[in-house]
Amino acid sequence: MMNSQGGYPTVSVVLSVKNGGRDLPQALGTILDQSFADFELIAIDNGSTDETGPYLDSITDPRVRVFHQTDAGLAGALNRGISLARGRYVARQDHDDLADPSRIAKQVQFLESHPEHALIGTRAEIWVGDKPSGRFHDHPTEDEILRFDLIFNNPFVHSSVMIRKSALDRVGVYTTDPARQPPEDYELWSRISRQYRVANLPERLTIYREVPSSMSRAGAQPFLQKLVTISSENLAYATGVAEPEQVHVDIAALVHGAEALVSPKPDVEGMCAVLAEAGHRIGGGQPKPELAQRILHAQAQIRHRFMLRQQPGYGLVWRAARNIRDHLRRLIPAAR
Repeated sequence: MMNSQGGYPTVSVVLSVKNGGRDLPQALGTILDQSFADFELIAIDNGSTDETGPYLDSITDPRVRVFHQTDAGLAGALNRGISLARGRYVARQDHDDLADPSRIAKQVQFLESHPEHALIGTRAEIWVGDKPSGRFHDHPTEDEILRFDLIFNNPFVHSSVMIRKSALDRVGVYTTDPARQPPEDYELWSRISRQYRVANLPERLTIYREVPSSMSRAGAQPFLQKLVTISSENLAYATGVAEPEQVHVDIAALVHGAEALVSPKPDVEGMCAVLAEAGHRIGGGQPKPELAQRILHAQAQIRHRFMLRQQPGYGLVWRAARNIRDHLRRLIPAAR
């Protein structure tokens, strides 16, 4: 598809959907109504058995390109969409989340004026179904804070991000390795942040819906182990080490509560030194106050968890807490 100037569109919006139901038309409509019109929307019908396929085929907007396939999983479907993308920027959109009309325009403007950045997200409102919850994903906006936070967690709303296609060509697309996904988004952002600067816009330009089907992506121990794997790799990279060592695994496992992955005698001072080195490297040798506070907080968290681990009966308490956490995950929708 060519744009009105005879070239390819600036942005390729990639949407994967399986059984989109009543949410899909509204979500897709918020993209088609964007103030920035130079885009294509690549909709991957990922094995739907409801009316999703016929609905997508009924769309007459020439910017929409529809592809039907058997279910390849979210990462596989998104990778197909990326392979079809013609824009120099790839934007994500989920079938049940909503985009502010200015979202794409503001993200394109940011990437055009910040060539060293490869990933730009937005803050988000959190809705439960069709109702605002009064809660928000107000993630940090600055690169060094985001890169430190990425060591342990995902500070980006998946359906809010826009990425340079050239960065994906360099670092690769979503992993489909079962040992590393989900969380395929966290894994990809981690790789991007090792090579490029990243940011979030301070505006809430996305409405993120919490839905019960999100639970299927939370899991318990398998998901936790993947988090520890990615987190320990991030720590190793942040400290200039090619592969994670036991100290990196110990830190990641303690932070995420993966007791079974912690070594028998973790070195608390060594772990705190690794966190300090990671933060100082990310901060260019002189961390700014906000980053310095995050380093101290991470060290305090490690010391606290190490101290708890030394208490008699800790193993029983930890297992009980894990069982309660897993039970709550079954009752409360988790983030996609």
